[in-house]
Amino acid sequence: MTDPIVATPADADRLVAQAREVLRIEADAVGALGARIGPGFVEACRLILGCRGRVVVSGIGKSGHVARKLAATLASTGTPAFFVHPAEASHGDLGMVTRDDVFVALSNSGRTEELLAIVVPVKRQGAKLVAMTGDPDSPLAREADAHLDARVDKEACPLNLAPTASTTAALALGDALAVALLDARGFDANDFARSHPGGSLGRKLLTRVSDVMRSGDALPSVPLGAPLPAAILEVTRKRMGMTAVVDREGRVAGIFTDGDLRRLLERTTDIGGLRVDDVMTRTPASINAEALAVEAVRRMEERRIGQLLVLDAGRRMVGALNIHDLLTARVV
Repeated sequence: MTDPIVATPADADRLVAQAREVLRIEADAVGALGARIGPGFVEACRLILGCRGRVVVSGIGKSGHVARKLAATLASTGTPAFFVHPAEASHGDLGMVTRDDVFVALSNSGRTEELLAIVVPVKRQGAKLVAMTGDPDSPLAREADAHLDARVDKEACPLNLAPTASTTAALALGDALAVALLDARGFDANDFARSHPGGSLGRKLLTRVSDVMRSGDALPSVPLGAPLPAAILEVTRKRMGMTAVVDREGRVAGIFTDGDLRRLLERTTDIGGLRVDDVMTRTPASINAEALAVEAVRRMEERRIGQLLVLDAGRRMVGALNIHDLLTARVV
């Protein structure tokens, strides 16, 4: 094997052509799976949906990597699942499998010795077996209660040896299984958030306005009829860039923002005799406390504003937030 050197434009063109050929082969392999989704796929879904235990996913080598990903995807989309290495299963980890489980075995050849060695004990335990292979006539496929056909015409590797198209097809078929199960379970965004609480996605799906809004004494508020200088002082004191204007019953009648002040000063500097009613915005944007914080972000962006009042059903202010509160909570 000679040292790989990209010396000429022709060498670069060859690299690009090879990459495009790999993508074409793998895209064709995934596209061909659709025609083979049928009774075996439905049966696999039926077994997993009826499972009273866990889905145990297993594979070795490159199929093992795909199996780990499938177990993780299932677990995060409403189907409790975990990965077991087939070699470790032969040395005690098979005790993790119960009669209430569904065992999903991945092997492109369908002849992986480590998997075949544990198939009989798994079935004897009473667990159901779902096999994903590239050969529907393989020993593993024949032993399965449901078979998922992941065969490909050829690998993307020019030598037709390195698992490439076959692992891509298995990965895609595993995703198809997980999403079909997700849909059948009625798994929604709230369910997804509960299994992803630690990341930015979880924050966006779980954080509510009530979690990030300011409340109590931190809320800026002046009564209807208040002198404008008093409203400006409240804006400054509460550091939210605005103040709500409320009537005698505590209902919000409007909002006065630092933007309103700037626009007013462009017209006149004689503001001493004005009242807040004269310059406030009478239809302020608002949101309820139980709304998702991402909805607050959407409304701010839609209205091009930096503050939002949080109102109850009687239009009384229970909170307020600005864009900095959402940035601090890492919702934006």
